[in-house]
Amino acid sequence: MTKHIEAASPHTMNTYARLPIAMDRGQGCRVWDINGKSYLDGLGGIAVNTLGHNHPKLVPALQDQISKLIHCSNYYHVPNAEVLAKKLTELSGMTNAFFCCTGLEANEAALKLARKFGHDKGITNPQIVVYEKAFHGRSIATLSATGNPKVQKGFEPLVEGFIRVPLNDIEALKQATEGNPNVVAVFFETIQGEGGINPMRVDYLKQVRQLCDDRDWLMMIDEVQCGMGRTGKWFAHQWAGIVPDVMPLAKGLGSGMPIGAVVAGPKAANIFQPGNHGTTFGGNPLAMRAGVETIRIMEEDGLMENAAKVGAHLKAALDKALAGNAGIKDIRGQGLMLGIELTKPCGVLTERAAEAGLLLSVTADSVIRLVPPLILTEAEADEIVAILVPLIEAFLQEQG
Repeated sequence: MTKHIEAASPHTMNTYARLPIAMDRGQGCRVWDINGKSYLDGLGGIAVNTLGHNHPKLVPALQDQISKLIHCSNYYHVPNAEVLAKKLTELSGMTNAFFCCTGLEANEAALKLARKFGHDKGITNPQIVVYEKAFHGRSIATLSATGNPKVQKGFEPLVEGFIRVPLNDIEALKQATEGNPNVVAVFFETIQGEGGINPMRVDYLKQVRQLCDDRDWLMMIDEVQCGMGRTGKWFAHQWAGIVPDVMPLAKGLGSGMPIGAVVAGPKAANIFQPGNHGTTFGGNPLAMRAGVETIRIMEEDGLMENAAKVGAHLKAALDKALAGNAGIKDIRGQGLMLGIELTKPCGVLTERAAEAGLLLSVTADSVIRLVPPLILTEAEADEIVAILVPLIEAFLQEQG
């Protein structure tokens, strides 16, 4: 008997435009709903489920940890927090890490670091450069840094202290900050996620790094969605051969366990002192074990290389299948973080794809986002193409 899911629950806040689907279980890159219908997971919990579902190495490790200790508070040392911090600093070329629970919290901590960096230099009104189309979270400060009026609407007054510039335009950045002694940091996503899978160019990343060095600004790179191996390197900015001063992480770091981190280099690592920042749940033993095991399994199973290889295969297959279609504006991204931009708003494709057995999302109104687990195979990538391309073509024919 098919179980009917209400469009809106009478007991939860109406904060999500949910599809009428309730998930029951998952295995690898597939999930099943409570009616037994199977879906290929092209969304990965929105770039969260790095190892897919029910991973045979991760699940026993988390079960082991749950049987020992889930939470103890940050009054005490958490050994795996030291292990994970050491690993993240080694992978990033940075020096220290702070652990929290979400990407929003990691970005909030980065903003606090930038402000205190300024105050420590005697700047009473520190300002941070942010970008058009950016998304950094939904707290009052992070939505103020976000470049989406829809996210901000109804929550004014916004937090002050942000200067907004366009992507990939070094002259615009220089002009917007010319002669301003209050600028303390530049804050951006290497590849914008919610903004529509918009990459920063390698040459631009290098130019910003140089500008931050020249002007003693913090270079703060939000790797929450594009980090943790998704593009084929540990962190997407590494394609440019640069190292930031501050790097928020979350999403894929714990393969589904709530976890966030702020990794800092020498310029920012000692800004926070006891009492400046904290978190109740951040750095808890269960989340730290999830982070340690996620990286260990990624290394053992070559998942970063898999993301690069399968991502390139998927992009090439999409390019070929959709070539010459006037309704396709662009296919972009790197590794297993891809966006297909249509010439018309296509939000309806989220539900149509689910009906056809494929999970994905549409972001920035007209960009189909694919961020599947990093265990995706080429055969599964081909399956994504086989399901998705006919749906896109049918949609574009409807639109005329």
